[in-house]
Amino acid sequence: MRKKNRILLLSLAAVLTLGAGACAPSARDTGQTKAQAGTEASAGMESLVGTEAPAGAEGALVDIDDTMVSLDSKPQKSLVRVPTASGTVTYGNDTVSVDASNVQNGYVMVQYTGSVKKIKVQISKGDLTYTYDLNARDAYEVFPMSEGSGTYKIKVFENVSGTQYSQAFSQDVQVSLADQFEPFLYPNQYVNFSEGSAAVQKGAQLAAGAKDDLGVVDAIYNYVVDNLTYDKEKAASVQSGYLPDVDQVLSVKKGICFDYAALMVSMLRSQDIPAKLVVGYTGDAYHAWVNVYIDGVGWIDNYIYFDGTNWSLADPTFASTGGQSDEIKQYIGDGANYQQKYCY
Repeated sequence: MRKKNRILLLSLAAVLTLGAGACAPSARDTGQTKAQAGTEASAGMESLVGTEAPAGAEGALVDIDDTMVSLDSKPQKSLVRVPTASGTVTYGNDTVSVDASNVQNGYVMVQYTGSVKKIKVQISKGDLTYTYDLNARDAYEVFPMSEGSGTYKIKVFENVSGTQYSQAFSQDVQVSLADQFEPFLYPNQYVNFSEGSAAVQKGAQLAAGAKDDLGVVDAIYNYVVDNLTYDKEKAASVQSGYLPDVDQVLSVKKGICFDYAALMVSMLRSQDIPAKLVVGYTGDAYHAWVNVYIDGVGWIDNYIYFDGTNWSLADPTFASTGGQSDEIKQYIGDGANYQQKYCY
């Protein structure tokens, strides 16, 4: 077993000057392990940003705009969690099926079987709404419950024309997470991997020689930044609704910032390391970054960033002890530098 006795300050920030895209601020749980913590609480990719959920009954017409988010020794065995539509708790109508059997594991599954080509799914908790494209037909897609335990409203919309949508279904779902890390260990639409993924196999290979979680993160980070190149052509031409294919990114060894982030997060999650893909702002610039949880330290951010050309380390602060030191708390606690909005 890897020893978990060092501190990682990790944040993968993709500096992008895009439109507006809020994940509740991460709880920096500096003294708890996964077992102790209990429940709590991506230039050019679109259709993931939250707005206030429109009200109204089924059939009511609303406008839903696409708003950009940042894109930009013994082998270690992987642990890949597989989302399932168990069928024990379901809601729906003639065209929409919502499987909420496993919301305690931090995800819900939605299926659409109607004839409309463009479908949106909105998942809201309080004043915060996540908006997704639903791409599959006759199959379930996975959506994370990223905002912790509580009451979520799930809405499905059918496109009428342009940005106008008609509400096809709405359902409130009560979520009580078995563990606060569950939403950030499972695959979902944007961090999409499976047990047979090349990214998972590569992650296991990279983790094989690591002594602890910090070593795993270091190995994965160094592999990605040393072997991938930033695809400026793709960044300039990527269309709304883009979803990263982590195995393709790994194969061609290039991508936009969101590809980098999705690949890293996929590898980390498959090594049982909770990781969030976060979007938000640093000043007026729109960013994406990765937060990682380290046992005994908590959720750590603000360490790795993307400057528009390269991935770099900024002011690395590692320590074998001292998770409660004033220096560490001051470094990771400067909320003026990063404003998180959404977590995936």
